[in-house]
Amino acid sequence: MLIETLSVFPEVFEPYMSASIMGRARSMGALDFCAYDLRDWTHDRHRTVDDAPFGGGQGMLMKCEPIYEAVEDIRTKHETSPHIIFVTPCGASFDQACAQRLACHERLLFVCGRYEGMDERALDLADERISLGDYVLTGGELAALVIADAVVRLIPGVLGDEKSAVDESFSDGLLEYAQYTRPADYHGKQVPDVLLSGNHAAVDAWRRKSSLERTARFRPDLLEQAELSEQERVWVKQFMDQRAHNEGE
Repeated sequence: MLIETLSVFPEVFEPYMSASIMGRARSMGALDFCAYDLRDWTHDRHRTVDDAPFGGGQGMLMKCEPIYEAVEDIRTKHETSPHIIFVTPCGASFDQACAQRLACHERLLFVCGRYEGMDERALDLADERISLGDYVLTGGELAALVIADAVVRLIPGVLGDEKSAVDESFSDGLLEYAQYTRPADYHGKQVPDVLLSGNHAAVDAWRRKSSLERTARFRPDLLEQAELSEQERVWVKQFMDQRAHNEGE
């Protein structure tokens, strides 16, 4: 996979994209990365990428001309056309399903906004608009890194253990099950006996129930779209009813 970014601060990407899982993916040849400086497509001595908005208002807007020129130029640098992503509040909310879909593309280009936003005409270049959530960041660089991280983890072989990405939170629409490591007893808090039993079937059953319980406790909104058996739905309802009863006492 090739991931590219277009930004006025391209230097922020390399440290993260060279570390940990991202760095390993690059060293093994599963990932190639390139950060472009939007100012390289300006034509004045100040390398201007922003201007005041028509109609007045606070702050400055990113100009559409350098973005158009940059994207058109970057498109031609490789045979495969990039899937162009703008991270913007008007985009669809990012989730694991979106990450899985993006992981199927050979080439992703993230166009990162700054200042008060960008000229609306630049957004016409997007193949997809994505939002990380209902809050404001200083720029799109962090958002692009978040999405890239979630996507790269899904490239086959990057995590080493093929089951790692499958077992994580949201991979099946639920939160991941509770996990423990040594010591088995810490300040009187003990690891569930089933995890020490060596009975893999019992462990799998416990983990599924733990996943359901944690989702019901911390993110009940996820249960509406999760694929559950009828028996699991009955158990979840009983759990939530009991919890509501306990909290009402």
